[in-house]
Order: sequence, then structure tokens, then C-alpha cells
Amino acid sequence: MKKIGLIVLAASFLGGAAAIGAYKLLERPNDSFTLADRQKTMFASNVTGVSSAGAPDFVQAAAAVSPAVVHIKTTYQGKSSRGGGMDSMLEEFFGFGGGGRVQRQPQAASGSGVILTADGYIVTNNHVVDKADKIEVILSNRRKATARVIGKDPNTDLALIKVDVDNLPFVKMGNSDNVQVGEWVLAVGFPLDLQTTVTAGIVSAKARNIGILNRGNSMMTEEEYDEYRRTGQRPTRTNNSIESFIQTDAAINPGNSGGALVNAAGELVGINAAIASQSGRNEGYGFAIPVNLAKKILEDFKKFGSVKRGYIGVSFRALDADVAEELKIKENTGLYVSDISPNGAAAAAGIKEGDIIKKVEGTPIYDSPDLQERIGRMSPGDKVALTVLKADGSTKNVNVTLKGESSVMAAKKDTEKATGVSLNKLGATFAPASAAQKEKFGIKSGVVVTNVVPGEEFDYYGIAKGSIIYKINGKEVSSAAELEKALATSRDGRTTISGFNPNGGTFVIQF
Repeated sequence: MKKIGLIVLAASFLGGAAAIGAYKLLERPNDSFTLADRQKTMFASNVTGVSSAGAPDFVQAAAAVSPAVVHIKTTYQGKSSRGGGMDSMLEEFFGFGGGGRVQRQPQAASGSGVILTADGYIVTNNHVVDKADKIEVILSNRRKATARVIGKDPNTDLALIKVDVDNLPFVKMGNSDNVQVGEWVLAVGFPLDLQTTVTAGIVSAKARNIGILNRGNSMMTEEEYDEYRRTGQRPTRTNNSIESFIQTDAAINPGNSGGALVNAAGELVGINAAIASQSGRNEGYGFAIPVNLAKKILEDFKKFGSVKRGYIGVSFRALDADVAEELKIKENTGLYVSDISPNGAAAAAGIKEGDIIKKVEGTPIYDSPDLQERIGRMSPGDKVALTVLKADGSTKNVNVTLKGESSVMAAKKDTEKATGVSLNKLGATFAPASAAQKEKFGIKSGVVVTNVVPGEEFDYYGIAKGSIIYKINGKEVSSAAELEKALATSRDGRTTISGFNPNGGTFVIQF
């Protein structure tokens, strides 16, 4: 009997010590926890809810998520983007906005946000809070709180804001990699200035690239427009946008931006960002940022206030049957490497122009979002495993150590110093012309324009995607590197470009 008593007493002491230890762990300062760590302390013991593939009963999921989705109202004091920015994105995708006008009077806008921690960290879209003079958050209990921006990133359209309120309800972050086409999902937000609204639908597609982020980022701000009028020089930008949206037919409308896309278990799998619509209202094509991409971006915001992005240092074309035929290659899947950044991560790993990236971390690649989202989750110094089909037909597995923005900018400045100009100033990307294309136009050299950035130089002069450039300043060019060298021969600031339109017509443009 005494033995049993001692055992019970010892167990009691151990239980008490464990409880005190757990309490002390939770008592640690907030800054020592990542957003994911804080969620684990609350959700580690939760039983996974009903699979989305099961019976479509969303009562529990809606009840769990709705209190943690907030209404965001923003005020602007008269400065907006010239010819674009948030207003033009909203106008095109949501059917309203400034229409490209510079508006001086105070404006108001609204969107949604998702609470991630009990002490007030909230994720939303960058375009919901960008350039706002005041950000007001209306909580589920209708209490108002002023928010401050922790970090924002136009390249992913994500922002992290903070309100100084404690004991808030919050949503559990799920795993967007596990989301499957056909799976039931809920969209929760504040559409059309209504109160919390829940809509249901399925996942229609994954890894969608709709071109909205690059378009919004390419527009000039008012200050840039004034500088352009003064100097005649357009702002130089590099397209670092990452689009790998989850597409859903759950009803999403104006005001849903920044709201939650959750599975039937009530787990956050995406941040609602845009719709494709002719009417400005829901037509069954909604797009959400995958939460697995958002996790990395949000942690960077919390730690650094900005995104620490890793760069692989390649330009590429996604292959399909048409592109393969154009390039005269047999492969019709993967990413065809059309250009390599000097001293970039890919160049250091031995990747060359003409190689085809077939897999990332063992997963097959079919389109650009398959690679961009995975790289977007990584930081400078991280290693990514790529499977590359070389031009000679051999397959190699290479580990690429990603480089930071400072390394990329240093390489870019070295190139500009050597050549006198950067391809970025043209606002286009290029790939070598195929033998069939050169034969068709009767030329011995040439590059294909694979992309044109709206608002930049090529777009301004009407040089369209699919055009063939065969001479720069009278010099024949067959690659992006040759094109850049030819640009350096411009005289008196004048550049002459000779080429063919996609329909076969010739052009010579001087600027």
C-alpha cells in the first residue's frame, strides 16, 4: 500500500512539473514564436475535421472561421497610381475604381482580412492596404481597431497588418499542397460591404497564372509619371511576380479580397485575391493565393518587415506542343531556359540556355507557377533540387543555391556597366528563333519576343509578343546576350530595332 502511495505521489509531482513547464513555455515573449508556432499551441490537439471529399456539411467550418475574418476599411488622401495600380486592377477585375485618373479628394475602399494569431496579426492583400493613410479593422464583435502595416509585397499581393488587441479568434493554417481539384472549399469575407458572408464551391484548378500582378506592378505611380515627363525615361522594373493561384467557383465579389479560402475542416488554404469577370461581379472564376506560399512571405514580414526572396536566375518558356514545334524540340513539358543571369544561381549550378527544367524537388513541372511558387517559399542560401534535361539529351540532377536580391542587383549592374544598357529597359523577354521561323522570314538570325510588359518600351512602340527581332542597331542577334551587346552600340542615345510582326509584316523602330 505504501508503494502504491509513493507511486501516486511521484506521478503527481511529474504531472505538476509538466504543467508548470508547459505554462512557462506558453509564457515566453511573443516575439520568440513564429506565426506557425503560435498556431500549434492552440491546434496541435485538434482532431482533423471531415474531409472535403466527404459530405458537404460546412456548418462547423463556417462557425470556426467566420469570427476570425475581419472587415478592413482604408482611407486615402488623394494620391493614387497614374494609369493603373490598385484602382486599375479593381476596375478590371472588380468593375470599379479610379479608371486611371489621378484623384485628389480623400477616397475610401474596403476588403477583408484573416486573423492568424490571438494577439492581432492579420493577413490580407497588398492591394487592399497599399498606400492607405489609415487602415481600420472591424472585428466580428463590431469593435473597431486601427491597424499598422508590418509588411507588404506587390509581387505576391500579400500584406501583414497588426492590431493591438488580445484574445482574438484566429484561423488555423492548413496545407495548400494537399488541396485537390474538385475539393469543396468555402470563401469567407465581406463582399459588397455586407457583413460576414460564407459561400461554397469547389477547387476548379491549381497553379493558375492570370497575369494580374505583373500588370498592376508595371503601372507608373504619380511620382514616376512626373519623372517620366521631365526626363523621358520610363522606370525600369524586373518582373518578380509570383502567381500560382488556387482557382475556385465559390462566389467571390468586390470586398472579398484578403478574405479566407478554407477547406471543409475549417483550415485556411488560400487568401482570396481576384476574380476574372466581364461584369465586375462573380462569374465563377475566383483566385486565391496558396497559404503555403503565404506562410513564408508572412514570416519574412514579421522578422524583417520585407520579403527576403531567393532567386534562381533564369528566364524561361513553358513548353507545350506549339512551343516545342516552334523551337524544333521533341519535349513538350517542362520549362525551356531561354536566358541565364550572369553570375546567377542557375549559372553557378551549370544550367545553360537551351536546357529544360523538368522537375523541382522531384515534382514534375508543367508550367511556370510550378517552379515559381516553390522558389517563392525559399530564402537566399536555400538549396533547391532541379532535374534538368540538357541540350545533348542527358538528364542531370543539380542542386541550385538560391541567391539574394543584392547578388542579383550586383550582377545586373555589372552587366549594365559592360553593355551600357539593360534588357529590362525594353520591357520584354526573348528566346532564340527556331530554324523554321528563320527560314519562314528568310533571315539567318533572330530572337522571339516571348513576353511584353504593359506600359514599358516594347509595349509603348507596339512590338507584340511573338514578334521576331533580327537586328539591333544594324547588328544581327540570335540570343538575348547578343541582343544586349548590340544595344550597347547605340549612338547619341538612339536605338534601332528591325523585325517582323507576328502576322509577318516588317517594322523598323528607332527610339
